[in-house]
Amino acid sequence: MTLASAIILFGMGMLIYINYIYQSYIIADFAAYPEPVAAKLRRALFYTNIDVQPKNALKYYRQALALADEMGLDPFSDEILGVKIQVATFFEKIHQYQKAIDVLELVRADCLLWIEKLGCNEGNEGKRTLVLGKTIGISVKLGQYYANEYIADQEAAEERLVWAVTTLLKEQKRREDEGVKEGEGEWMSNEEIGGSLEALGHLYESKDWHFLAAPLFLQALGLSPPDSCHSVVLMNNLAISLALQNPPPGLSPNQPPVSSASHLSDARQWARKSLALAARIKPPERTEECDEGCAVATINLGDFAMMEGDVEEARRRYEEGRGISKGTGFREGVTRADELLKNLGKKR
Repeated sequence: MTLASAIILFGMGMLIYINYIYQSYIIADFAAYPEPVAAKLRRALFYTNIDVQPKNALKYYRQALALADEMGLDPFSDEILGVKIQVATFFEKIHQYQKAIDVLELVRADCLLWIEKLGCNEGNEGKRTLVLGKTIGISVKLGQYYANEYIADQEAAEERLVWAVTTLLKEQKRREDEGVKEGEGEWMSNEEIGGSLEALGHLYESKDWHFLAAPLFLQALGLSPPDSCHSVVLMNNLAISLALQNPPPGLSPNQPPVSSASHLSDARQWARKSLALAARIKPPERTEECDEGCAVATINLGDFAMMEGDVEEARRRYEEGRGISKGTGFREGVTRADELLKNLGKKR
């Protein structure tokens, strides 16, 4: 593993993408369900979270869904989709990722079929918006499942994430060009759109396609609250991608290649911006993302110095990053800095 690839794994491993859309449809309020359905769900969640028994949990989820169907509940409502997504989440919890994928693929297929057959019908404008948004969120989660180490199907992950990003941007552009139709309601939030872009950026980074990851992180940064700790994270992600830019030959034949020195200069600027932003954010807005972002950005700056051959600057940054990590209880940062300092000792 090269120095560059090592810092990518460190930086990206610590800064985990939160799937805003997917999480918002997991069961939250039993009052939203008829009591017979709610009773089954309470039992299912007991065997999900308190006394973990997969067989019993799944039995009660199935019974809840069967009752909901008998009572005529809308299968595409937040409540019923929430139950189905909770089933996939439970499979994830017990590390049965293929079963989680199978559940979400069925839900996604049903949603796409509804959109195709009924989404354009008069009176369904608002419901189409909701179902399309949920389908995008489910597709993002599927991308994460396919990309994880247990499944490792990068092609399927890319397909689902590209579909999600393309679809959400297409819908957003349609609304901008044609205007919002009566009854359609609001589209996805900036956080949800940015999260989808970020997820695809992470996938491209895992494939060393940093020239594709960087613009996605930049777009996500533009949608993130400007004075938030997550913007600190995104600046770090962007810095790493810029430092490792290496477009394939002939990708942009009309544009001259950008030198690695220029890339490193841009990367260094973004890492410094992330440090400056983190320094401005105070509690209660300040979260662990800011503290870990400071440590990662500082160690990244050490890596950028090493990539230019400046060993003393790298050492100074690694030691500083180690101190920040230790002071904030960021164990991974301490471990990474120690490894890098140890490697520097070998170069003497």
